[in-house]
Amino acid sequence: MKVGIISDTHGCVDRFTLAYEKLFQDADMIIHAGDVLYHGPRNPMLADYNPAKLAEKINNLPIPVVVAKGNCDSEVDTLVLNTPIQSPYTYVVIDGFKIVTTHGHYVMSDKEKDNMANHLKADLFISGHVHINVLEKRGDTIFLNPGSPALSKRSDGKQTAAVLTDKKIEIIDIDTDEVIMSLDR
Repeated sequence: MKVGIISDTHGCVDRFTLAYEKLFQDADMIIHAGDVLYHGPRNPMLADYNPAKLAEKINNLPIPVVVAKGNCDSEVDTLVLNTPIQSPYTYVVIDGFKIVTTHGHYVMSDKEKDNMANHLKADLFISGHVHINVLEKRGDTIFLNPGSPALSKRSDGKQTAAVLTDKKIEIIDIDTDEVIMSLDR
């Protein structure tokens, strides 16, 4: 099993394409933690901002994409994406491994995330929203924020995505291929 995990692409087609080509081409699925197409009112419009082209790219992928609704995703986005934008979370089970994804703007604190993960019996709880990486295990659940491949808010500016395999989860700098964080499952 291989799952590509990404969040906060904000309409940046080149950054999504780079993550896909470097990390996700041989994945079984991609999970997107929201803020797919729109750049958002507080974010700058980057040079590769092209939500229509990003929607076309996602629609033509040969693997399924599961999307949790972010605070910048709107109903009109569902009209151009062939995959539904699910709200307020997605729930995917792969080989018995339970993955819950929510953007993170409704469950901000660790306590709220812990409660939701416990209630849904998540093995992996994915969120985005803050554009800063998290990879840690609390109790029986691994908590992951893959960061952003387009609008990083990390102090070093590294733009990231994550990969889940049978053995581990890695957060990877999509420009340098550096593994920034890694955790065995």
